Amino acid sequence: MIINVGGRTDIVNYYGEWLFKRFEEGFVYSRNPFYPNYVYKYPLNPDVVDCVIFCSKNYAPILKELHKISDKYNVFCHYTITAYGKDIEPNVPDIDTSIETLINLSKIVGAQRIAWRYDPILLTDFYTVKKHLKTFEYMTERLSPHAAFCIFSFVEMYKKLEKNMPEIIPFSGTDKKEILTGIGEIARKYNLRVQTCAGKEDYSRYGIMQSGCITSEILAKANNLSFKKVAHKGNRKNCKCMPSRDIGAYDTCPNGCKYCYANKNPDIAYKNMKLHDPDSPILIGNIKDTDIIVEGKQESFLINQCRLF
Repeated sequence: MIINVGGRTDIVNYYGEWLFKRFEEGFVYSRNPFYPNYVYKYPLNPDVVDCVIFCSKNYAPILKELHKISDKYNVFCHYTITAYGKDIEPNVPDIDTSIETLINLSKIVGAQRIAWRYDPILLTDFYTVKKHLKTFEYMTERLSPHAAFCIFSFVEMYKKLEKNMPEIIPFSGTDKKEILTGIGEIARKYNLRVQTCAGKEDYSRYGIMQSGCITSEILAKANNLSFKKVAHKGNRKNCKCMPSRDIGAYDTCPNGCKYCYANKNPDIAYKNMKLHDPDSPILIGNIKDTDIIVEGKQESFLINQCRLF
């Protein structure tokens, strides 16, 4: 079983106390976002969990205690650091602070267990192609020794984003080609592997790989593991990630990123955050009498470990 800490909300940045208590107590509840009365119970112990996947825009709040998890479990950390400022990511640390935090994270878990995410890439009058490439090179020079590879994607223009960010400028073919050429050249210059996320286009001519963010190959290489063959279908179109169990909840992240897919709007996130109880086995609120508790199917993907609970 792969435990996902960060697919639905930034648990690392805002709910660290709860996270460590869950691992200490050895189990966690996760509410089904589509059928709210159904709650899955997942055991959290090393003989059941193949790997813990983190994803955050700020690891600083958990750095001092992260070893409590990374010493016992296989882990992989996605760290999102973009070119955007407070106008788009109002509650995310600035670039230099984030870079220093990633460097400190690499000292704890090792560079081979970190992917730097530079996504999504979007254009405005201020965040131009040239600004992206200049910022990307600035980051790559500092981060390349401390991350295994970089993931990027072009922003997906869904309806909610059209409302939240009317200032976005659609990509032209020339824009994309310039960005892809620049990213490929910068990555080669600093010897950093770079890949796309949930894309169907082939960018190999630019030196850019096509892969999933959470694949058996990535996790095996990072943690010296051997995985069985498992379908990499992901949770959305063109996603090539292997199955994982997300313990977060949508509409609970206060980062306030304008392009966020996981929040309807910041007000709802702050409202839900007030319902958080660090001592509760579930991220938001508590288990209700009307909830239907389901023992989550736990199947190991590791070779020679046929565990099915």
